[in-house]
Amino acid sequence: MTGVPASAAGEAGRRPVPGAKLGAAAVNQASLWNIANILTMIRLVLVPGFVLLLLADGGYDPAWRAWAWAAFAVAMITDIFDGHLARTYNLVTDFGKIADPIADKAIMGSALVCLSWLGDLPWWVTGVILGRELAITLLRFWVIRYGVIPASRGGKMKTLAQGTAVGMYVLALTGALATMRFWVMAIAVVLTVVTGLDYIRQAVVLRRQGLAAERAAK
Repeated sequence: MTGVPASAAGEAGRRPVPGAKLGAAAVNQASLWNIANILTMIRLVLVPGFVLLLLADGGYDPAWRAWAWAAFAVAMITDIFDGHLARTYNLVTDFGKIADPIADKAIMGSALVCLSWLGDLPWWVTGVILGRELAITLLRFWVIRYGVIPASRGGKMKTLAQGTAVGMYVLALTGALATMRFWVMAIAVVLTVVTGLDYIRQAVVLRRQGLAAERAAK
């Protein structure tokens, strides 16, 4: 996804904007088949196609890698637009709340695992990024009764860095660009760890406040 930012907020950023005007194409807000959900479904369908393209011909053919990058970029672009459309036209559905984060993690996770399997990316990098995502998902369930931790600027920067770095690794780059992608990925890993720790801190604070409020209400 080199140069193509992904939506860091995902479905969390799909909260309706008060007073937002609905367009004619988004009159039926509750419909499963709204444009935001359709884009999410496209992203889900792109995941197996992306994997096949990336691993085609042994995984080292520059042409197939370029097609894989195109699929990855389209998936990331749909992530931007489905969130924007959902916010603007109040198209939030239960399906979207579940499918959107699944689609985000599926495309990024498959890219990381495939790149590590091909030997292009160290397994520990894949482990750190995917481990962080799993830990944050579990934390969300841990504090969900007390509230939702909003996406931070650091989280958005993390998502942008991850998407850009992974996109650069998907392409068969050489020379200075190959060196550059190493440093972009290094930045992504640092942001992944730092924002993960900050999320843990916020989750602990939110839970403590929630427990204190419950005790005070008794």
